[in-house]
Amino acid sequence: MTRSTTRTGAGRDPVAGALAANRLGAPSVVYFVLSAAAPLTVVAGVITTGYAVTGITGLPIAFVVVGVVLSVFAVGYVAMARHMANAGAFYTYVTRGLGRPAGIAAAWMALVAYNTLQVALYGAFGVATAPLLEGWLGITPAWWAVSLVAWALVALLGMMRVDVNGRLLAVLLTAEVAVILLFDVADLINPAASGYSLETLSPAALFVPGVGALLVLATLGFVGFESSVVFSEESRQPRRTVPLATYSSVAIIAFVYALSSWAMTVATGPGQIVATARRDQAETIFLLAQAHLGPVVVDIARVLFATSVFAAMISFHNTTSRYFFALGRERVLPAVFGRTHTRSGAPKAGSIAQSTLGLATIVLYALLGLDPLVQLFFYGGAFGGLGVLLLIFVTAIAIIVFFAREPHGETLSRRLVAPVPAAIALAVMVWLALDNFWALLGVPQGDALARVLPAVYGVAALLGAGWALVLRARQPAVYAAVGMGAKAATAQNAAQTTAQTTAQTTAQNAAHDDTAQGTA
Repeated sequence: MTRSTTRTGAGRDPVAGALAANRLGAPSVVYFVLSAAAPLTVVAGVITTGYAVTGITGLPIAFVVVGVVLSVFAVGYVAMARHMANAGAFYTYVTRGLGRPAGIAAAWMALVAYNTLQVALYGAFGVATAPLLEGWLGITPAWWAVSLVAWALVALLGMMRVDVNGRLLAVLLTAEVAVILLFDVADLINPAASGYSLETLSPAALFVPGVGALLVLATLGFVGFESSVVFSEESRQPRRTVPLATYSSVAIIAFVYALSSWAMTVATGPGQIVATARRDQAETIFLLAQAHLGPVVVDIARVLFATSVFAAMISFHNTTSRYFFALGRERVLPAVFGRTHTRSGAPKAGSIAQSTLGLATIVLYALLGLDPLVQLFFYGGAFGGLGVLLLIFVTAIAIIVFFAREPHGETLSRRLVAPVPAAIALAVMVWLALDNFWALLGVPQGDALARVLPAVYGVAALLGAGWALVLRARQPAVYAAVGMGAKAATAQNAAQTTAQTTAQTTAQNAAHDDTAQGTA
């Protein structure tokens, strides 16, 4: 029997809901994670924005602190990953820890956050690439025209083998990190008149008013590290690959960002970095590099800035399509989302859905004449990053509850000693994020936008929890299999078979009773 004839109904082929296994080693997963973090984009945009918006020079130590918190969180995160390999990640963990309604609520939030992060990047890519084309070709294309080309490439790559995407990201990311380190070295060997100073790496730099916004900006720079678990089903030896990729990613991100943000203060002087960032904004690193390395290197870096955004698009597209897949496989979304491409093993319907949303966003912003950098990339990045932070916090709570109920032989440090402090620290970060969200958006304090955008996640969570209750009432077999991943299809089929057998037995007994009564 062919696969196409067994994808629906009780006889659905479980293979139709399986991602291609054993495609990714730890380095490939790290490339996916780091590409989502978009190092050059963060160094050029988030770091300079942090200095300019907050006026605080403690960003280097903020990256170190956030890196430590996320490393502690990762102890329980990867411990839980050892007991379940599921592309649903946050959705699965919250389900297993806090219950099915909470898990589906988290799934809805994740879909909103990751889709927003992906489509927001089209705004940055168009704005960053259009000037390059103008310099090379003498034409000035509209940002949306450039973004449409990138959209088509991402849509194509999304349907290809995951390891093909991984190899492309390896090339782009290696070049990206290399130029960041080159810029850092140039800054460090050309210090300002004030010389070398470690004051921006001192914890004392965080004990100043407004540090909440700084910590949140630093946290947003790490968004993407959590996606290592999303690729667990496609990894070789996931019990080893996922922890290695997660810890490596957090360490690399923290090191690169702390070094780069400190190197900038060395080049300008700690007392001048805020004024420089406010004056030059995202051009800060390029102008510093041009003074030390010359225009050719800077031109190469500008190209790599565009490829950094493109690499992040690919990574978030793959992450988002796998969330669609995980929900479709378990019938939380329509079953079509649980199907994979016959040859590549990529999540077919999920990839198409993500591409459709990206196309609609580009077209809508172009028709309405909205600002692609501020209203798409900046707002979308802040909004999506907030959603991921909320999900990390909820997952931290779920990890504690899960291991309290089912220790699974894990040590006390993995079950309690690390997860509890991580959850407390993340709770503080969430509070700071919500309290300072207006600063992240660059709008006046009390602006309606800073209240409406976070509320979207509350609405998404309520809708998700409501849908879970609907499934429990109308499709108990689907509800019972929520969070089971690749085992969901088998569990649903078993439940359906049991229900059918019970119904047939009841009908036969009723017919037998009727016959007996008639005979009597």
